[in-house]
Amino acid sequence: MWDGPVFGFHVLSCVIFVYTVYYYFAYVHVPVNVNREYNSFGGKFRFLTVWNLIVQALFFFVCMLNDWFGTNAVSPKKMPLIRRLKDYMHAILGFPIAMFVGMTFWALMFVDRELVLPKALDPYLPLWLNHLMHTMIVITTLIEIVLTPRKYPRRLHGVTGELGFLLLYLVWMHVIYYKSGVWVYPVMYAMSLPLRIVFFAVLFVFSIGLYIIGETLDNFVWGNEYSKHQKSNIKSK
Repeated sequence: MWDGPVFGFHVLSCVIFVYTVYYYFAYVHVPVNVNREYNSFGGKFRFLTVWNLIVQALFFFVCMLNDWFGTNAVSPKKMPLIRRLKDYMHAILGFPIAMFVGMTFWALMFVDRELVLPKALDPYLPLWLNHLMHTMIVITTLIEIVLTPRKYPRRLHGVTGELGFLLLYLVWMHVIYYKSGVWVYPVMYAMSLPLRIVFFAVLFVFSIGLYIIGETLDNFVWGNEYSKHQKSNIKSK
């Protein structure tokens, strides 16, 4: 059954993230003498935040397609391919990566903003854009959990997909350092190699925790509906 408000939310979210990516690439230009990291190898694709914004835009576009051609039923008898794609994207990327980016960014900002977003960048990165990049991503993914149900993959498959995405970015970050001698994030300059290894290991464990939290939140919101549907299926047999 098509749901107008849900579709409207998906459209709005998709438009917000598409516009955020567009504005960031078209209008945010930091002079080399202000911050060399912003002008090193890899361009603006260096940042996990940008990867996440693209993921969120694609995810909510898939949500729109599912609203039209798939289903948002709790447990449909036949799961359309677009619905399976939507559920999988939410499980391994939509929720955990958005939360990972938002929480790590604001945690580092609280500790010392120079480690992640130097104050010298303020004239070039508007506050509203920063919130779209690092706050709105958390808000929309939490709203999505409340608005629509999803079927989570097996935990091992889901966690593997999430860690695969983060590992790909970790490799990319080291390719950038190898090519330019510049770390994407200033916090890396303050760490020795052993400390960086521990730091990345902790972040990977943290990301697994976020995946489990997303799965738990989904069950908290929709668990009763899943149970009702299973019981009705048993009675109908």
